[in-house]
Amino acid sequence: MPYFIGTDIGTSGTKTILIDNKGNLKAKSVVEYPLYHPKPGWAEQNPEDWWKATVESIRKVVRESGVPKAEIKGIGLSGQMHGTVFLDKNNNVIRPAILWCDQRTAKQCNYITETIGKKRLIQLTCNPALTGFSAPKIVWLRQNEPKNYARIAKILLPKDYIRFRLSGIFATEVSDASGTLLFDVKNRKWSNKVLDKLNISLSWLPDAYESYKISCNTLSDVSDELGIPNGSPIAGGGGDQAAGGVGNGIVREGIISTALGTSGVVFASTNSPKLDAQARIHTFCHAVPKTWHIMGVMLSAGGSFQWFRNVLGREEMAEAKQKGVDPYVILDAKASTAPVGSEGLIFLPYLTGERTPYPDPDARATFFGISPRHKKEHLTRAVMEGVTYGLRDSLELIRGMGIKIKQIRASGGGARSALWRQMQADVFNSPVVRIDKDEGPAFGVALLATVGTGYYSSVAEACDATINIKDETNPVQKNVKIYNDYYSIYKNLYKSLKNDFSRTARIVEKYVK
Repeated sequence: MPYFIGTDIGTSGTKTILIDNKGNLKAKSVVEYPLYHPKPGWAEQNPEDWWKATVESIRKVVRESGVPKAEIKGIGLSGQMHGTVFLDKNNNVIRPAILWCDQRTAKQCNYITETIGKKRLIQLTCNPALTGFSAPKIVWLRQNEPKNYARIAKILLPKDYIRFRLSGIFATEVSDASGTLLFDVKNRKWSNKVLDKLNISLSWLPDAYESYKISCNTLSDVSDELGIPNGSPIAGGGGDQAAGGVGNGIVREGIISTALGTSGVVFASTNSPKLDAQARIHTFCHAVPKTWHIMGVMLSAGGSFQWFRNVLGREEMAEAKQKGVDPYVILDAKASTAPVGSEGLIFLPYLTGERTPYPDPDARATFFGISPRHKKEHLTRAVMEGVTYGLRDSLELIRGMGIKIKQIRASGGGARSALWRQMQADVFNSPVVRIDKDEGPAFGVALLATVGTGYYSSVAEACDATINIKDETNPVQKNVKIYNDYYSIYKNLYKSLKNDFSRTARIVEKYVK
């Protein structure tokens, strides 16, 4: 039987799975690594950490699966989008990678918008200049680290750096390239017009493939180290959101997903590159040929819950350790004892700024409405509800673009919580389903490898053959009414606080070094 590897280079760690061609999971491994914040608003990682995690996780799944080496037929790669890796002429990493959640490039975004023109930029790339994207980071390096900028020979996205280490080949694919702000999303190729305007060399960028196509093969010494066949084919793969879309079966119009990982994403597939008139939502190439996807992104979804656990959940972490369970299980149970709406306590989940619908690097998380009645269970539930309101922001934009929603599929770590699934059903006023696969982007790129190597004729066929609906959560109408009332307040809070967020950020810049 043929087997396939899917590896996802995430923000908190690298996840590798091994599946058979029917989609059955045979082994998985997650290897974590640190995220660095050397200055307020900065987020960086060491690409060598990704590589070590990739080697360790692939070796582990191959070993633990026990499948015959010769039966491993291909690899798919996914990874956090927008992260920028700079290589010199000797293919050495010049500086730590600047990540998707890094907020240092607000001035560079303004420069790009002024240089190209906002409307022209959206026409060329389908997106506005946002701090998370790659192009502003390249401009930032030129303006702030000119010696490093002068050394650039290649610029890669996280998964594509791993591809290079596996194969010695520089390549990317259309879904991840869409998030660089250097890509002609409508025509699925690098934009020479944007590159020329920004004085960025096309030679620095890798060739871009369709996501299912085989882009390269593993080097013999790397194959031996990993325990896989020499010359194993590597599919183009996908940025983590497009790959997660494939992994959730979001490959046709009408089916959308809500993903609760570190970030929060509402994801819809379309047959044409549709645009929001105010560019509040992303339009990227999908990992499915001749399709695109629309995506709303909140920067701190599960990341908000993780922050709450780490800072305010020490007691629950100790209890979880004693009981041998995940701390989130304890926090989830306590949140369920608080009433719907948390008695008026509302959490804005803008820990690291926000992207959809407010592209604002200065926005920050806020608890609104605290009273003496509120206890930790209210705070916990408010965090979960605030994240869900943030997802609804994106859902409302997608609905406003005329996209008919037939089904919402919950995914990511947050989807494991029955409480959080019920919140989504109630806040969205829509049934929410789960599928029988929860390996996300890693599963999606493993499926892309099955298509690239010819085991399935299309991505849709691979999804249909391997993905099934597991359960459904329906809205409770009395909860829908309560959440609608609180959501109307949630929507107005950012507008009320926007100027104060900006003023605070300038004061922090002044005093925090």
